[in-house]
This record gives sequence, C-alpha cells and structure tokens, in this order.
Amino acid sequence: MKNRCSWCEDTFEEYIRYHDEEWGVPVHDDRTHFEFLTLESAQAGLSWSTILKKRQGYRQAFANFKVREVAEFDESNVQKLLNNPAIVRNKLKIRSAINNARRFLEVQEAFGSFDQYIWSFVDGTPIQNNWTTLEEVPATTELSDTFSKDLKQRGFKFVGSTTMYAHLQAAGLVNDHLVSCFRYAQVKEMA
Repeated sequence: MKNRCSWCEDTFEEYIRYHDEEWGVPVHDDRTHFEFLTLESAQAGLSWSTILKKRQGYRQAFANFKVREVAEFDESNVQKLLNNPAIVRNKLKIRSAINNARRFLEVQEAFGSFDQYIWSFVDGTPIQNNWTTLEEVPATTELSDTFSKDLKQRGFKFVGSTTMYAHLQAAGLVNDHLVSCFRYAQVKEMA
C-alpha cells in the first residue's frame, strides 16, 4: 500500500487519482493553468472534493477551458451556466470565471503566456517544502499573498491568498506533498 498525504486517505477514487497523478506536478500549459484557476476559484467556501466531482461538468460548461472561448461568453452563456447542475451555480463565481478568462488573455498578451507570468514568482524553480505533518502545511504564504495581490491588481476575481496557494500547490510551483508521501520524491525530481 502506498503512503499518501493524509488529506487524500480514505476518499473516493477520483480524489486519490488527482493526488497521485496531478497535484504538485509542475504545470507549463496555459489551458491547465486556466482550468485550475477556474476550479480553485469555484471552490472558495466549498470542499475540493465537491469541485472534483463536478470537474467534467466544468470542462463541458466552460469549453474545455479554452480561454479565448470563455472570454467571449455573454449574458446568455451566464444564464445557461446558472441553470447547469453539473457546476456550482453561483452567479458571482460564474461571472468571475468569465472575467478571469479576459484577464488571463491580458496576462498572456503582456508576458507571452500565463505560464511565464506565474513561474516568474518562483524564478522558474518550484519551492520544495519538507512537511512531515498536515498541520505544518500553511494555508497561505508570502508568495501566495504576493501572487494574489498581483492578480487582483490585474482585475482577477476570487483569487484570495488561500485560493492562490492552492493553485501554486496544484500547479507544482510549490511541492507540499508530505515527505512521507510516495509522491514527494517523484514530484521533487520533476523540478
């Protein structure tokens, strides 16, 4: 039996697969960054398991996270999304996803890609933490505070420091697998 981070023990298969295959792996694809950004913003106030269960619904509802298509969503799209039980039907979160797609395009224009922008916050190298217990893992850091503040100044919504720390963890800019987890060393090697 594999030793995993304690937050994903005794949970459903999709959650374990997310931990084992995606969480903490360095992301360099803008579509994936936009997907994580949208899902993590939707999670605000909810559990990650709720969002993971709706992930396929989000992919269908948000044009498989093709940022240019989402940026063109209009009021009729908002109304369709508000009636879509496959996603979290929160008007502010839906509108923020569309707004964030537009801001995402602006970042791509300014930096060449969202990937270049986000990785500049860690000078292109993932931060390798050495946590031994879940209690040691912070909810926010100076890095997530800085990243969140910069995104807000650029007009992004639902990008608080806690949400953005989750993004930094998911997208592999920070390795927060516990050192006892079988993925810790694997993810560290990917850096």
